[in-house]
Amino acid sequence: MGDSVEIKIEELVRVSSSGSQVLPTSASPTNDHVDPWLPTTENETTDHWLPITESRQGGAFSATFLLICSGMGLQSFALPVALVSLGWYWGIISLTIGYVWQLYTILLLVNLHESVPPGIRYSRFMHLSVTAFGMKLGKLLSLFPVLYLSGGTCVLLIINGGSCLRSLYLEMCGPDHCTSRPLSGAEWYLIFIIIAVILSQISPNLNSATKVAAIGTIAAIIYTTLLVVLSLVQDRPEASSLYSVKHAPKRQKDIFGAINALGLIAFAFRGHNVVLDIQGTISTLKNRPSKGPMKRGVAISYLVIAACFYPLAIAGYWCYGNKLNMSDNMPLLRSFMDYHRDSMPKFVRAIIYLLVVIHFLSIFQIYGMVVWDNLERIYVTKKNKRCPKLLRGAIRALFGGFVYFVAVALPFLGVLGALLGGLTTVPVTFVYPCLMWIIIRNPRRTSPMWYLNVGIAFLGIVLIVLIEIAAIRTLVVYGIKASFFHPK
Repeated sequence: MGDSVEIKIEELVRVSSSGSQVLPTSASPTNDHVDPWLPTTENETTDHWLPITESRQGGAFSATFLLICSGMGLQSFALPVALVSLGWYWGIISLTIGYVWQLYTILLLVNLHESVPPGIRYSRFMHLSVTAFGMKLGKLLSLFPVLYLSGGTCVLLIINGGSCLRSLYLEMCGPDHCTSRPLSGAEWYLIFIIIAVILSQISPNLNSATKVAAIGTIAAIIYTTLLVVLSLVQDRPEASSLYSVKHAPKRQKDIFGAINALGLIAFAFRGHNVVLDIQGTISTLKNRPSKGPMKRGVAISYLVIAACFYPLAIAGYWCYGNKLNMSDNMPLLRSFMDYHRDSMPKFVRAIIYLLVVIHFLSIFQIYGMVVWDNLERIYVTKKNKRCPKLLRGAIRALFGGFVYFVAVALPFLGVLGALLGGLTTVPVTFVYPCLMWIIIRNPRRTSPMWYLNVGIAFLGIVLIVLIEIAAIRTLVVYGIKASFFHPK
């Protein structure tokens, strides 16, 4: 290989233990346009053997699809419920604040991705956390959130994706033509996870999952548009107090209901745990760092996400108000199906369910990639070679079996969303990026950026405390219907 790459031995030792990629401090002047860390036969690092960073051929286009697909999903269906407790004005204001806040922290992560000399790339949230907070504290703060936001999201996708598959089947065959013995909830979960595992076999790395993410993105935009437009053109439920907080369900109209509503808005903005991973699929050159294409991808993707979230929240609340079906993990979708079942053609309902299932299957590939990457790292570290294709496939199949078991054993996991989300989604989205930026960049303590990030992190911590108090109080007062191994 013609490039001369200067890397100190101690840097390699440190990076091999943290899993980060080291960029060369110098390269041949005639080859500045070549990324020397792309996979070659003569010069490979551990990152070239792991699914997240195996391919550095991504760009702004691929990052856009991966960001949109991972940033939308289950949580968007609950946005109208937040307006039930907060009302029109405070609901929209809170949604806007949450949107700007999380967009700011995403940009912090993008800038921190390769911010530490001598050019180390942090392509995983855990590695950046360990760098900022230290080995023990970094793992303590980020291990559970990262695992829950990856594995836990996959479990919830199985539960709700399986439910949508069953609804799709019923819409297609009709209640009078279905088999005398309908499939159980566990069997529908099994069908969903089998499809998800098969898809995982054709996407060996995160960059190759772009095609699946593009399909999921298109599906999400279409079903969002259908839900908004069709809800607006249909007759609304008859009620004189449709938008009155006073006439909302009991658990929605007190101060704890308002805090839970803020939690729903905060939970809607997820995907920060995979932002660094997505940026890791983009190559870095001396004169074109990865943050350039990544920022363009963030700008485009979050314009699309805003164009989906705001109409869902506003149109959903305008159409159904406090008559939303709040007993389901997907309130807007279920309310739409319940109120317009007789006036909506069967094939339209079936198309919406099909699009939701396609999107959920696509999300599964992105969040599952984080877990597969960590599992393959165990093999790569011990054997010091690439994970064989057969073993890679087995890892993904075993992970699918594990999350399926959890989904069947804990079908009520969505009920604990507020409690777990306050410990995972909120800190990863609103707090940790600000603290990481302060520790790594070490700005002057009297500078505006120092005050800004400290203030934002403090507000995030206050939000976590309030959400946890409200979630615990709600569980204590209203209880939880826990049915182990009895999926609906």
